[in-house]
Amino acid sequence: MTTHTPTDVPVAPLRLAVLQAEATPADVAGNSRLAARMVTEAAWLGARVAVLPELHLCGYDLPTLMADASRCEVAADATGTVTDGRLDALAEAAVRTGTLVLAGAAVRRADGRLANGLLEFTPSGSVRLGYAKQHLWHADEARIFTAGTGGDGFWEVDGWRLGGAVCYDMSFAAHAGAAALSGAHVYVCASAFVVGAERRAAVYMPARALENTFYSVFANAIGGPADRRAGGASAVYAPDGALVGVARTDRAQVLVGELEPGRITSVRTLLRMLAERAEAARSASRRAVPAVSGGRP
Repeated sequence: MTTHTPTDVPVAPLRLAVLQAEATPADVAGNSRLAARMVTEAAWLGARVAVLPELHLCGYDLPTLMADASRCEVAADATGTVTDGRLDALAEAAVRTGTLVLAGAAVRRADGRLANGLLEFTPSGSVRLGYAKQHLWHADEARIFTAGTGGDGFWEVDGWRLGGAVCYDMSFAAHAGAAALSGAHVYVCASAFVVGAERRAAVYMPARALENTFYSVFANAIGGPADRRAGGASAVYAPDGALVGVARTDRAQVLVGELEPGRITSVRTLLRMLAERAEAARSASRRAVPAVSGGRP
C-alpha cells in the first residue's frame, strides 16, 4: 500500500479540465452525453482529469429530484459500483480518452441512503461512488441527502493525489486541511453556486489553496432552474492562492489548468504551514501512545 505524506510532490505536470456545464433536470442520459462531448474536448486539449459540477448528472433541481427520484438517481451496490446504461456515453468517453472523470450525481447507496456525491469514471471502464458530500446545505439538501463520513474522495493520476469535495464542503477549512494532511496535491470541489453566491467561492477556494499550499479547483455549474440559476466562474488556483485560470459567468466552457510540481515546491519552501501542521499532528500522536510499564501487572 502506498503511503502518502504532505511532503510528497509529483514529478511531472498535470493538465486538469473543469467542465463548466449546464445540466437538464432529470435527464441523466442527456447530461451524460453532454459531459462525454466535453470530456472529448478536454482530452484533445491534453487534460488527464475532468471535473463536472455538483449533481451534474441529474441537474441541481431538488424539487424535481424529490418528485421524480427514479429519473434523477443512480444506484450503487455494496461496493459503491454503479451500473446504469444512462451513463454509458460518459463511461465510454473516459475509456476512449484515458481520462479520469469526476461527475456530480445523486447516488442511492445499497443501504438506502442517498448521497450527493462524485461518481468516478475511470479509464479502465469502472464507475463508482468516489466521494459523498460531508457538509450538506441546510433546508432541502439536508433533508434529502445523508452526509458522507469521510475516508473516501481520493484519486491518483500520474503521481498527483486529488482530494474531493462538493460545494459547501469548501466552507470548512478543516475539510481541505484533512485532504492536505493526507497527501493531496489538489483540492477538487464540484459546485452549484447560484448567481451572486459564487463570489464566496472566490474567497474560499484561493484561501483553501494558500492555507494548504496545494492547488484548488472550483468546478461550478452554469444555468439551471429559473429560481436558482448557477453563476459559473469556475476557477483553478495555485498553491499560493494566485489565479491560474477562470471561466466565464455566462456560458458553458472547458477550462484547462496546467498544474506544476515546481510551483508546489517553491511555495512550500517559503510557506511551511502544512509541514508544521503535519509535525504537530505527529507529535500529538506520539504523546497519545501510552507508555509501556516494565513493572509487574
